[in-house]
Formats: sequence, structure tokens, C-alpha cells
Amino acid sequence: MKDSRFLDLLQTSQRPLLSDGAMGTLLNQRGISFERCFDELNLTDPALVASIHREYIDAGSQIIQTNTFGANRFKLAHHGLENQVAEINAAAVELARRVVMASFKDVLIAGDVGPLGVRLAPFGRVQPEQARQVFAEQIAALIEAGVDLLIIETMTDLYEVREAIAAARQINPDIPVVASMTFTRDDRTLLGDDPIKVARGIQQAGADVIGINCSGGPNQILRILKQMHLALPQARFSVMPNAGWPEQVGGRIMYPASPEYFGEYALAFWQAGASLIGGCCGTTPGHISVMRQAIETRPLEKFSNGFSLAVVEKEEVSQERQAPTLMAQKLMDGRFLIAVEMDPPRGLTTQKLLAGSSLLAEAGADVINVADSPMARMRMSPWAVCRLIQEKVGIETVLHFPTRGRNLLRVQGDLLAAHALGVRNVFVVMGDPTAIGDYPDAMDNYDLVPSGLIKLIKQGFNAGVDHAGVDIGQPTSFFVGCALNLTPSNPESELKNLRRKLNAGADFILTQPIYDLKPALQFLERIKLEIEDFHTPLLVGVLPLVSARHAAFLQHEVPGVNIPQEIHDRMVSAGERAAQTGIEIAFELISQMVEFAQGIYLMPAFNRFDYAAEIIERVRQLELPAEQQKFPPA
Repeated sequence: MKDSRFLDLLQTSQRPLLSDGAMGTLLNQRGISFERCFDELNLTDPALVASIHREYIDAGSQIIQTNTFGANRFKLAHHGLENQVAEINAAAVELARRVVMASFKDVLIAGDVGPLGVRLAPFGRVQPEQARQVFAEQIAALIEAGVDLLIIETMTDLYEVREAIAAARQINPDIPVVASMTFTRDDRTLLGDDPIKVARGIQQAGADVIGINCSGGPNQILRILKQMHLALPQARFSVMPNAGWPEQVGGRIMYPASPEYFGEYALAFWQAGASLIGGCCGTTPGHISVMRQAIETRPLEKFSNGFSLAVVEKEEVSQERQAPTLMAQKLMDGRFLIAVEMDPPRGLTTQKLLAGSSLLAEAGADVINVADSPMARMRMSPWAVCRLIQEKVGIETVLHFPTRGRNLLRVQGDLLAAHALGVRNVFVVMGDPTAIGDYPDAMDNYDLVPSGLIKLIKQGFNAGVDHAGVDIGQPTSFFVGCALNLTPSNPESELKNLRRKLNAGADFILTQPIYDLKPALQFLERIKLEIEDFHTPLLVGVLPLVSARHAAFLQHEVPGVNIPQEIHDRMVSAGERAAQTGIEIAFELISQMVEFAQGIYLMPAFNRFDYAAEIIERVRQLELPAEQQKFPPA
């Protein structure tokens, strides 16, 4: 049974409790650059931090939050302070305690815990257990120093807030926890979760108070609070809005919402069910003072707490699914499929690309794979190229869809755009790092790893909902591929990643180019042994060599490519016939691949589509095994 002054006050108080406002805003106004580590000021300039605490207490705050918003190992590492987590957090609590004692007021101290500043799996590389450990390190220091409660705030990811709450419960099951999320302009979190899902998620994770903070101004937070309270009427809620959307004026960040405006909304928050009220970015002791006055002078009465949420009638949309793509149908029918990769043009001219596509289609290619910014070099959007090829040439395409460089909002918008353009075969990859391309300083972040994107498409969009579980009107019908290296340097890691992709719902597999079938077949046998009921169609990569120099480049400069010495020797001996020898080698390899693969993924070097066409025509003349349906789609 929890026993704390904070929970007792929530239970017995007839009015909402009042927290403080922004710390960072005031520190910046007093000369501290946003580039500095605000948390370090607990050690280097405690008087400045203490003066802000004192002003909030004088304004009427019943709870002050420690100056520890970014005092976790990940964020402190940006300033070389990762080994001072405990020292900085303990100093913050002691500093707040001294100010409270000097005020002779009954003020509670809340340990402020902000986001880690990193992405958690499945949308990033930090595993949940790692996040929990980092949260636990900070929270342990705060609790040991004697905070009365924890305020976990400004979270954008439900996975992350759950780990923070779990860390708190692990350190001290009885510590009161306020867990607060922030929302974008469309009333969703950065990862697309709506207010009701957030409220239920926080409650299920074990928080004592469900919070909304930062976001826009008071109007938006009131709207979100009403939705949450309507869904969970027995829950306790906290609201701490920004002072409106920030604007940059004369080099300074300005917030438009005045203290008087906050005073009016304090009453609205109370009426809508808030038990704890405060402020976030842009709010000052002036805002807190006006809210305090509004709450204290309001006559106690029973609020009706009536809600006026608009109900939008759902548009009737046909739920009939589209027929499978031709590529999917061919694989289901057991056809040996030939996919050929093409790069989008660097400029506006598409004539050569369309001519090459026509040549390949006439030779017998089944689909054209369109790469997206290969080698991180600027090229035309592959959506436009796919659309043009399908419309002008009449052959189906596969859109390469890298996760790198796209946030979750763009990923979903781009997918809907592709589907609307009739592009339904998608090959999901991580993508090449921008550091190797034309714009090495370009943004290189991503919200999803390939397995996460496959899951979003197959279990989300193809089921008719977006990442947040919200209806998108009609299910998509994407046919989704994933990548595989058949000769990996780390087989265990490759198997683990493949298992994740298949569990997420991958429909087919494209591999890197293979020149030595023996190790590839050995790894394939291991896959079949370790992944139960493995039947996903496999299209093996084939990259025809054009010269001995080309072979040497691939061997020494392209990761994952291993060319046997025998092939190098053949290319050297070929002399002027090197390109034709490369075609012969490719055909010999394909002749063996038909025994275990359901297709090839042909990658013509240097846009030599004529070489690719020759290979395709020869493959179509092969006597293929009677039963190619060894790998029906998963």
C-alpha cells in the first residue's frame, strides 16, 4: 500500500495541486546558452538554479521539479558528463531541498526525468532493457536523495515511458509516479499514438497520474485532457502546457500565451478533471502566480464536467482487397521469376530509362526493381520512376524503400503515396549511409529498422490501420520483400535479423550477388534447419562482371561480395572478351540457382541492359525443374 504526502494530497485536496513552470526557459533568459548542459548547473552555478526554485515557490507552487530533465547517461554523454549521473541528480535534489527549507513552506520535491534522447527498438537501436537501466541509474539517484515523487515528462514513445515507469517501480515500488507524454499539432505523439491509447498505456504501465505536457498551448492540452478523462474517468491527470507554440523573434525564442490566459485555462483544466496543474516551456513564475490566484479564488462548486467532443461519421469506404500483384501471383504459381535492378536518373531525362525497361521487358523480365538513392547519391524519386515504367512500358515494378533518412510520419505518407500510384511491390532495406554519398552532412536518422517497417506494412497498413492503430479507410495490398546476405561474416546476426523480418511478415527475399554457391547453399541449409517451416520465395542476386578490374573492385571494396579466385583468373584471361565471359559466368551460376531458388535478382553494372537482356533470354530457354513451387509466399 503506497503511503506518501503527494498521493494523500491528491486524495484529500478539493482543488488541483499546482506545480512549477519552465526551468530551461528561465535559465536561457538569464544568459545560459541552449548549447550548455543545464543539469550541470546544479554543480557549477547552484545559486542560479536555486533562485528559480525560490521564485516558483513564492509564486505559489506546491511542487517544484528538480533541474534534472536531461540528467541521464545518454544525454549527459553529449557534454562528457556521463560518469556524473548520480552526482548531478543528488545535487539537484539537495539544492531543491535547501530552497524549500528556507521558504518555511510545505512544498514537495519532484524528481524530473526527461526522455533519453535516443530511439528505442523496434524504432531504433537501443533495446528496452538498456533504456530501463539508464532510467534506473538516474531514478535511483533521485530517490536516494529523497524526492517525494517522480515526474517522467515530455515523452514521445510509449515504449520509452513504460521502461521509465518500470525502472521507477524496480527501484521503489511505492514512489509516486506522474508519467507525461507530449503531442504534435495533430493531437498525436511523434510516433502516431492518439490520446486514448496513450492514457491507457500509461495507466497499464503503473503510473499514479497520467500526464500531458509541452505540446502546444493550453487549448490543445485541454482538448487532449477531455478525451483522456472521458476514456478513463476514474484516473488522475496532470497538465503542464507550453505557453503556446514558440516563435523566433530577433534571435530569441518567444512564447505568446500570457499569464492571464493561463489563469483562465487553469479553471478549465480543473473542470475537465486535472488533479495536478503546472507549466512547461515558456511558462514563468508569473504564469504560476496567476493560475494559483484563479484556483484559490474560484468558489468551490460541483463542476458539471460536460464534454463536447465532436463525433465524426466514418466515411464509407470499400473494404474489398485488391488482387495480388503480378509478381506475387507468379511466385504463388511457381514461376521462376526474373527481377532486374535499375537506378533512377540523376536529372529529368527518363528516355534512356524507359528504353532500357522496354528492352528488359521484351527479353522476358518479370519486374523492374527501382533503387532509391543508391550509394546515397541524389537521383529522381523512385516513386515517379516506378509509375512511369508501369504506365509507359507496362511491366510491374518493385520499389526499393530504405528506412534510413525517413521519420515515421514520412514513412507512412510515402507508403500511401506509392500505393496510390499503383506501386504495390516493396523491397524494404536499411539504405546506404549518407556519409558515402553526394551529401555526407545530410540527415541520416531513421525511426524504423527494416523489420519494424515490414511489420508496419504487413500488420498495419495491409490490415487497414496506421502505426497508431487508427483506421486508414481501406487496407493496402503491399507485397513486401526483405534483404539477405547468403555469405554473411556473422551468420548468427544474419539469422537473427532474417527471423525478425519473416516474423514481421516478409513475402519474399532478395539476396546480395553470389559468385560462390557452395557457402551460400551451406548457409541456406542452416536457415532451413533453424527457421521452422521456411518457405519464403528466394530471389538470388546476380551481378554480371564486365572486366577483371570490375571483379577486383567488387571483391575489395563492396562489403559482402566474395569472388572465388577461379573467376578472377577467368576474367583476367578473357582479355577483350571479358564482358562476354562475365555473361557466361552469370549464366552458369543461374543454371545452378534454378535448383534451389525461385528467381534471380539481376543487377546489370554500368547500365548495360543489353547484357542483362542476353542473360534473360538465355535463362528463359533453360529447362526449369517441373516444380518450382518449393517456396510459396509466407
